[in-house]
Amino acid sequence: MAPADPVSAQQFSLSSLAAAVVAGGRTVESWGETARELLGWTAEEVCGRPVRELLADPEDWPRVREQCVGASWEGEVVLRHADGHELPVGVRVILLRAGADEAPSHLVLAARAEHLSRWRQNYSLVEGLFAQERIGLALFDPELRIVRTNLPLFPYSGMPGDVSGLRLKALLQPPDAAALEEWLQIIMTTGEPVLGANLRLRTLVDPREGRLLSVSGFRLRSTSGRLMGAAAAFTDVTQHEEAGRRLDLLHRATAVLGSELSVTRTTEDLADVLVPAMADCVVVGLAEEVLGGDEPVPSRNGELTLRRTAVAGDVDPDTLPTSALVTVRPPTGDSAGGIILGDLPHPSVTGPERETEPRAETAAPHYWAPRVPGAHSALSAPLRARGAFLGNVTLWRTSSPSPFTAEELALLEEIAARAGLAVDNARRYTREHRAAVSLQRSLLPPSTASMAAVETASLYLPAGAGGGGVSGDWFDVIPLSSARVGLVVGDVVGHGLQATVTMGRLRTAVRTLADLDLDPEELLSHLDDLVTQLDVASSDEGRQQTRESLGATCLYAVYDPVTRRCVCASAGHPPPALVTADGEVSYVDVQPGPPLGVSALPFEPVELNVPQGSVLALYTDGLVELARGDIGEGMAQLARHLREADPVRQPLVRTAERIVGGLPDEPLSDDVTLLLARTRGVAHEDTAAWTLAADPASVPEARELATAQLGAWGLDALTFTTELVTSELITNAVRYGGGGPVELRLTRADTLICEVSDLSSTQPRMRRARATDEGGRGLYLVAQLTHRWGSRYTRRGKTIWTEQLLTPPGTTAWL
Repeated sequence: MAPADPVSAQQFSLSSLAAAVVAGGRTVESWGETARELLGWTAEEVCGRPVRELLADPEDWPRVREQCVGASWEGEVVLRHADGHELPVGVRVILLRAGADEAPSHLVLAARAEHLSRWRQNYSLVEGLFAQERIGLALFDPELRIVRTNLPLFPYSGMPGDVSGLRLKALLQPPDAAALEEWLQIIMTTGEPVLGANLRLRTLVDPREGRLLSVSGFRLRSTSGRLMGAAAAFTDVTQHEEAGRRLDLLHRATAVLGSELSVTRTTEDLADVLVPAMADCVVVGLAEEVLGGDEPVPSRNGELTLRRTAVAGDVDPDTLPTSALVTVRPPTGDSAGGIILGDLPHPSVTGPERETEPRAETAAPHYWAPRVPGAHSALSAPLRARGAFLGNVTLWRTSSPSPFTAEELALLEEIAARAGLAVDNARRYTREHRAAVSLQRSLLPPSTASMAAVETASLYLPAGAGGGGVSGDWFDVIPLSSARVGLVVGDVVGHGLQATVTMGRLRTAVRTLADLDLDPEELLSHLDDLVTQLDVASSDEGRQQTRESLGATCLYAVYDPVTRRCVCASAGHPPPALVTADGEVSYVDVQPGPPLGVSALPFEPVELNVPQGSVLALYTDGLVELARGDIGEGMAQLARHLREADPVRQPLVRTAERIVGGLPDEPLSDDVTLLLARTRGVAHEDTAAWTLAADPASVPEARELATAQLGAWGLDALTFTTELVTSELITNAVRYGGGGPVELRLTRADTLICEVSDLSSTQPRMRRARATDEGGRGLYLVAQLTHRWGSRYTRRGKTIWTEQLLTPPGTTAWL
């Protein structure tokens, strides 16, 4: 046995302890009821008997007796139960009397050894919990007064060291104290333990944001079932929660940044994601060159001009520096370079009112921290990418009382690094997009045109996503011979720069083929061969897996103002709409062939009469393929808009804008191209035609007929040139035309057109005659005296045509 100590004595303060009194150190004098419950012996059976007989091994009594030295001791012994089995118990012996003339008496307390061992473990656990400094513990009585706590309970909030007997309202802010007491009361009432409840608590001495605690609690009851109160364990998870919030903010910023390829929109997304998650106000400034897609280049003194591009939070932009222009010096090195700004002076700010503020020598020169009313703390970090300084972002806190921390500065530097890359990507896209848009716009004709055959107006709208304003839609108005005009609308598959390049190829090919005066169906056949060859060439270069097919649709129409007839053919393109003078709208019944580059099937032409003053509407499928309907519904809607806009009488530009204005407000899923052409006609009196015999005598006759007609038209100034041109062309037709009749036609339109047709299919060829040659100079003279000339095949041979600019009456033609 070992001597007893004050702490270990508490283990024998159990209500179920067995008690007995031993007289003289040998004989049982008194035997309690609890002793009977422990060993099964009654008082009558035990009292007066030697104590040694209660041992499981009576021979062990001397050893036990020798250890019982002093006034009080304790230890473990093995006793014999009344039913015969051995029972290990822990005993505590207390000296009652020890007079000189009488034998000493002792009080013996005993309990099962396993109960005492469990009590020791429980005691060690509780004391260990109250001694540690990581988990706060608190015991509350039924009136929710604090009975006991360990020191870490709210140490961060300035609480006193001894809080025993106090209510929570004496320590915490009233709302927080009421919430915690309600939580404890529920635990004591229901008896259900609660684990991991998060409560934010603020103390009276530190009423700032407080701390977030993970609280677990359970009810305390005595062995008799009496309510003793509640116990609660507090774990400070503020830093964990803040770390999770910072990580979540970083993830959200990463997801948001870069979703837009607009420099300004990227900075606005950056500001929006930081408010209110991290700051009450955010201001972003970028170098002016970045906004235009260029790289920022410091001035000779090493400074850059920043422009405010985004403001978010509870602040009026008008209260910020006027014009939002500031001059800064880019930082050096590759470090993130963020800084916590408190009361630092601000860099000099310039604007229309020339406002200035002193620059502090201690303030980093590349930080722009405009004064925000009511702000007390700020963070600022540069936006950098690929070693270039693009701007900076500044965060302010106004309503939030807590200043910025080093952890928040590190977070801002990480977000600013990612934002810098997003801004630089948007800048590079802006530069490339600007070049692509310029390329596309340079490949398209003017939006309006006026000529003898038609008056046109066009409108092009890029899709809202994908191509970013660059696509393969195109249109063209091509002047042809004999005052005719070619109208073209096409749509290349896909968006982006590749589609624009393909569109440029096809537009150039159409213009080249149109210059040969090919019929629409023949022109589309040649164009289809070209697209097929381009696809094959791309496949041979091994790029077929990384780019879209060069497939495209195209509609080509040729309008003749003399005959007022239009011939058109379609390669998978929607049919044109015809609006007549009476306001009726109908779609041309074209036979659409396959898209270009799909197959080698022929294309079918359609010929129709077009009354003078009618309007032809050519368009791409983006105008009629509505997001919530089919192409049939879209075409019906287009016809209704054409009927309401009255393009026959209203200006074509206004009509095009009105039609496109009727589209849904949602972003366009495909590009929209619309070409309106109001047809004109050449009056019968402005055309004269004669059929002449294939005889040299027809040459002077042709000159006389032409001269007389020019006199009737009042174009005497063109007589000499026209006689020369007519003589040369009729002579060639008589000499090389195959012997059939020769047709001469003069047309007065916006130019004077002279046409000579014969039955030969041999195209004339201009050559430079040598000094000794007696001929071969005719076509050369024709080319020098006329504005344009050329030849085209016809169904019965060919036609050579020339155009002369109309000169005002009374002037002399140039010789």
